[in-house]
Amino acid sequence: MPRPLIGITTYVEDSTRYGVWDLAASVVPSGYYALVQAAGGAAVLLPPDEPGAAAEVLSRVDGLVVAGGPDVDPAHYGAARDPRTGAPATVRDQWELALIAAALDAGLPLLGICRGMQALNVALGGTLIQHIDGHVDTPGVMSWHPVRPLPGTRYAELVPEEAQVPTYHHQAVERLGDGLVVSARAVDGTVEAIELPDPARWVLGVQWHPERDTDTRVMSSLIRAAALRGAVPVA
Repeated sequence: MPRPLIGITTYVEDSTRYGVWDLAASVVPSGYYALVQAAGGAAVLLPPDEPGAAAEVLSRVDGLVVAGGPDVDPAHYGAARDPRTGAPATVRDQWELALIAAALDAGLPLLGICRGMQALNVALGGTLIQHIDGHVDTPGVMSWHPVRPLPGTRYAELVPEEAQVPTYHHQAVERLGDGLVVSARAVDGTVEAIELPDPARWVLGVQWHPERDTDTRVMSSLIRAAALRGAVPVA
């Protein structure tokens, strides 16, 4: 039987070297599709497209993963740019925010990872802290730290214990978007996971990078939700 098909966002690098070539390419780290596959899904990569094509593209998949990457432009949440915020990724912002809106409209299972979680929050009207000072890890450096689930949330059902997670970020959720709740925090209180509490919808964002971990519980839950939506059997 076919596996649930999960779309993963990609992004354009202007200079990508492979063999004798040095060209612009649409890329995503292999850990993303490897995690989808390990959790029982099939992965398809979604290059940037016109925002108006988002609903059409998502009509072909059973679930969506919005990958990590550069900072979301603060103009999308009405804030002045902090000098420590990265340069705008205009095409990526427009495409991924359109994908998130279309996924929410369609009831498509959605997982936002790092930037993807931040984009989910912004898409629903939330704001971001543009630079974290004194966080449990060093901003902008890959490291591991514990996150604590909040009782009563979907994330807590999937990962009920405090877990060490791989993380690389310097921004975080400030004001929550409409309908979202916090489902995990770092020991210093930083928001580490958010979700829509509606049990009929599977929408979750995590601040860390599960594609760099061996724990498939979150992704496996997304795959199960995608299978149910698409009536595709999955182990």
